Amino acid sequence: MSLIDYISSLSDNPYFGAGFGLFGLGAGAALMRKGYQTSLILFRRHYMITLEVPCRDKSYQWLLQWMTTKGARQTQHLSVETSFEQKDSGYIKTKYEFIPSIGTHFFKYGSTWIRVERTREQHTLDLHMGVPWETVQLTAFGRDKALYFRILEEARQMALKQHEGKTIMYTAIGSEWRPFGHPRKKRPISSVVLDSGISERVLTDCREFINNPSWYTERGIPYRRGYLLYGPPGCGKSSYITALAGELDFGICVLNLSERGLSDDRLNHLLSVAPQQSIILLEDIDAAFVSREDSEQQKAAYQGLNRVTFSGLLNCLDGVASTEARIVFMTTNYIERLDPALVRPGRVDLKEYIGWCSKSQIRQMFLRFYPGENVDKSSEEFAEKVFSEKRNVSPAQIQGFFMFHKHSSAEEVIKDYKTLWKL
Repeated sequence: MSLIDYISSLSDNPYFGAGFGLFGLGAGAALMRKGYQTSLILFRRHYMITLEVPCRDKSYQWLLQWMTTKGARQTQHLSVETSFEQKDSGYIKTKYEFIPSIGTHFFKYGSTWIRVERTREQHTLDLHMGVPWETVQLTAFGRDKALYFRILEEARQMALKQHEGKTIMYTAIGSEWRPFGHPRKKRPISSVVLDSGISERVLTDCREFINNPSWYTERGIPYRRGYLLYGPPGCGKSSYITALAGELDFGICVLNLSERGLSDDRLNHLLSVAPQQSIILLEDIDAAFVSREDSEQQKAAYQGLNRVTFSGLLNCLDGVASTEARIVFMTTNYIERLDPALVRPGRVDLKEYIGWCSKSQIRQMFLRFYPGENVDKSSEEFAEKVFSEKRNVSPAQIQGFFMFHKHSSAEEVIKDYKTLWKL
């Protein structure tokens, strides 16, 4: 039998024909699937643009808020986020915001449809946040990267608008800063009554520093500024810093140097990643360290309190690895306990004593609590009577006294001034 006859006989065999047909169908389907996958990959690579935002990125919370406002109305799959909003009156209102839940959603931004995929890793935790690792991935047609820039900028502006007119307090959690409590309504700087000229000097110095970074660069001076407010307790140091932050439109990063687990490396990292436009506040700096001139026994007792060394703090404030473009405020009730190296120029550029009330302070506080047309004489009389006692009095005492007599008349307050030291 010739080869041609053999092939002809195989083609006439129904079993062989069926098997060859199935093989052909399978191979054709596989080629089509491979071609579809390749075409899809090429299409997504050249004609689609994707943005992935992990939960550790600073814009992640902004993007979730933007999704809540722009996209939550267009999807039926939601998760709730409960928050609290403080009104101007101080009343706390509970807010429920519906965020697109884990899964895939489609939103329309302008004339562009965007596929949003929010995923959560059940077996992977963000060690700093203590929550499952999440990502949000946005996919849209086109090659215009500016689309995502506009979305992120819109989300950032939306977040800033929510905190407009408020001061955000930050606290250190792990290796990052997180907002602490509710954003506070800005306190007018005029509401903190200090002795004549102090508030104006500090405010002017801060504004001059903020507005002239090039002056420092041209002269090779590190672009950072340190302030020390010292004086007896209750005289307005912390209150003034809060009001100053509101006046400058800055946040406040409160750092406790006595915190257990705070090392030199972590302190340096926290100072380097502090939120932009924020004041770093080191309160009661004298309680964290003692002077190197004190006895070895005292130093040994203090060394067991924390892991931050004094030399580590000095290097963070003014060392080779210290960061720039920052404002640091330190407060203390006992300046004599501070090591001279800590308060030297370069680490502390401006020192201001905030002490017991002067006669002008008492007058201004009286006028603030008891306004009216004919109170100038009463305020002068009250200040004269308080000063005649020749006893120190703090603004906190004066304020407490006025609050105790908030329903009294100016004449009654003057008559009862001696109870100021009994409250």
